[in-house]
Amino acid sequence: MMKRTFDILVSAAGLTLLSPIFLVVALLIKADSPGPIFFLQERVGRRFQPFHIYKFRTMVPEAPRLGKLITAGEDPRITHVGRILRQTKVDELPQLVNVLKGDMSLVGPRPEVRQYVELFRPDYEEILQVSPGITDLASVHYRYESEILGQAENPEERYVKEILPEKIRLAKEYLRRSSLYFDTSVIVQTLVALVKK
Repeated sequence: MMKRTFDILVSAAGLTLLSPIFLVVALLIKADSPGPIFFLQERVGRRFQPFHIYKFRTMVPEAPRLGKLITAGEDPRITHVGRILRQTKVDELPQLVNVLKGDMSLVGPRPEVRQYVELFRPDYEEILQVSPGITDLASVHYRYESEILGQAENPEERYVKEILPEKIRLAKEYLRRSSLYFDTSVIVQTLVALVKK
């Protein structure tokens, strides 16, 4: 109950305070390329309930049919403004709406697409007892994920065989250590990682 109250208060405050940034980003996206401002994608949430995650659009509108689910390195589908939004993680800010709606939490295992969840369903039976989050331990450890995948001969294979299993391990670690204090610690670690990047 305390975690949900914390999520509501912080996400509501964040959306209010960041609204000027939302406006500027929206204008930049529209000036940079045609298409919608936001990107919506189905993810798997708590107890396997599907929901649509909100992000600022960082790719060309036809990106889903032009490539794979993951992005790696200098993916040509990423727009000029989109590259900056990804590097700064500003593209993730609209997920505060998901938190306010109750689809997500501020801190929790990052939500995956169904295709990858089904590959590791027994693990996700445990992980998805809690709501997915905007940030988690994996977000800190894999802040350079796109660059790592960009060096792989087969990015998707490396993601499924190496990175996703490690993300699952970190998600289970979060479940074991979950508390309001630990959530605050993860948020601080995330902010420090963003400043360093």
